[in-house]
Formats: sequence, structure tokens, C-alpha cells
Amino acid sequence: MDSLTQIVLGAACGEAVLGKKIGNRALLFGAIGGTIPDLDVFIGRLLYGNEIQAMAFHRGFMHSILFAILACFVFGWITYKLYNTGKRQESTTLKNWIWLFFWAIFTHPILDCFTPYGTQLFAPFSSYRIAFNNIAVVDPFYTIPFLICMISLMFIHRKSKKRTFWLKTGIYISSVYMIFTVFNKFYMDAVFEKSFEKAGIKFTRFSAQPTILNNILWYAVAETDKNYHLTFYSLLDKKSISEKVITVKKNHDLLDMNNANLQTLTWFSNKYYNISKKEKIGTYKYVDLRYPMLNPDDANTSIFNFTIYNKDNEWDILPFDRSPPNKEDFNKFIERLKGV
Repeated sequence: MDSLTQIVLGAACGEAVLGKKIGNRALLFGAIGGTIPDLDVFIGRLLYGNEIQAMAFHRGFMHSILFAILACFVFGWITYKLYNTGKRQESTTLKNWIWLFFWAIFTHPILDCFTPYGTQLFAPFSSYRIAFNNIAVVDPFYTIPFLICMISLMFIHRKSKKRTFWLKTGIYISSVYMIFTVFNKFYMDAVFEKSFEKAGIKFTRFSAQPTILNNILWYAVAETDKNYHLTFYSLLDKKSISEKVITVKKNHDLLDMNNANLQTLTWFSNKYYNISKKEKIGTYKYVDLRYPMLNPDDANTSIFNFTIYNKDNEWDILPFDRSPPNKEDFNKFIERLKGV
């Protein structure tokens, strides 16, 4: 999930392990531990000159169970040596720090598994990306109550039972919401399956996920032989199925996808993608169709798309366009969320 959420979860792990001994410092070190796996974004760009390879590196080994096991000993030992000096000597143990970093680092990829992006939890032994698709990468309904609880306990003495109360409250509220999203995922899958069947679409597979910032409006993509079929459904819709379906062509034959970098890109998209030519000769638009459009009525507003090009016989992608979303498209998104 997003960096703030991982910081909050990491801080909660730090509090659970060392809060009674070192107070708010445990929150700080837990937050640092919870951020460590996402450093692979920067490390990937240092290791690879190719954007596709760097993107594939994210949520790879540094988000694995093995990394959590190895890293907790390294960071635990370093922090123990730096912290246990002067007046703080013998205030904590090496075991305390190893456990703090283990839980802070380990819970990071576990949480990421619930998002559509996916996590290579078993790297380097397997490149399989675990993605349960039940919660958006950014969901304030999960993060904000948890954050409020963590801020609240910061103003309470480290040995007070009230501090434990706020920690447990934050964990319970976020966990209950996560459980709700899991059940909501099962419900939405059933809705979309029924919707595609009602539309006469004989799909080979489909994928559904919540749209950004909420768990109310959901998006699904179904695959047939030559096309993808896209649709949305809101919990606030009056009907029990989604009736509007947008069809887009695969266009997989525009390029020879046997190239190693392009194979990596299709693996990243779980093979839900389409390609179209751009105005500049030799460039193509690659759309990862696992992710929804901003405007539910316009397939051209897909959020997760790249410009791919070939340079020196190597395929690469241009960085994301960071410009703010179109206001009209965003308004369409909000309208669809409210239901039809």
C-alpha cells in the first residue's frame, strides 16, 4: 500500500514490541522498518538503466519473506549497537530489535499482498506475484483511523494501559475493515461474473479490484479471444449487475512480444494489456488493463499506461506522466461512485 499506511503499520509493530521500554522511539524505529522494503524503488533505478527492469524489481526480493528474515538481523544488530550506549545501555536487548524489525518489515509485503499491484512474497525462489485485489493501493478508510490511534497513544505514558488500548484499537479497526474488503471482493466477483454472462461475453478469465481511495466503486476486466471488456459497479448502484461494458481490442499482434523486456512488462500486467500506436513513429501506448480508467465512460483515461519505445535494440518505457487528473474525468469518477 502507500507509504503513509506502511509507516503507520510499521509504527504499530514497533510499539507492540518495544513501546513499553522506549516509548515513542519505538514508533519511530518501527516506521523506519516499515519503510525499508519500498527502498527497492530507488535501489532498482540504481541497479538498472532500464525502466521496465527497475519497475519489475519493485515488490520483488525486498518484499519477500526471505528478505524480512535476513534484514531483521542486519538492521536489528546495527540499531542495537547504536542505541544501547550511554544512559540507554542495557535498556533493550538485541532480541528486542530483531523482533521489531522483523515484524515491521514482514508486515509490509503481507499488507501489499491484498492490493492489485501484487507482491513476490516467495522471491527469489518464485516470481509469482500474490495479489488478492481486495483493497486499493491507497485507501483512507483503512489508514486514517489507524493513524489517529497511533497519534493518540503518542501523548500517553509508555507504561500506561491506555497506550495499549489505542494500539489495539488501531489494529482492530484496520483489521475489521480489511476483513470487510475481503468479503466485498467475493461479492463483487459474483456481481461481475453475472454481469459479463448477462452481456453475452464468454470470457476466459476476469479480474476485479476496487478503484482508488475507496472500496465502494469497483472495476473489472474480462478477457476473450481478441478483446477485453471493461465495466464498473458501485455498492450504491440500484441494479444487481453492471449493464455498461466497454470493449477494447487487444492489439497484441502490433509488436513481437517475445522480447525479454516486453515479456517482463506482460508478466507485470498479468497479461491484461492492450497496445496502440502513438503519433511519434516507433512509439506505442501500453495500457495495463488491470487498473481502471479515471473516467468510467472513456477507455482512453486508463491510469496505468506507458509509452514504450525501442532504443539500441532494447525496449524501454518513459516515466509516468505526473500531471494532475483532468477535472471532468475526475467528476465522472465521483458520479459513478455514487451509483446509477
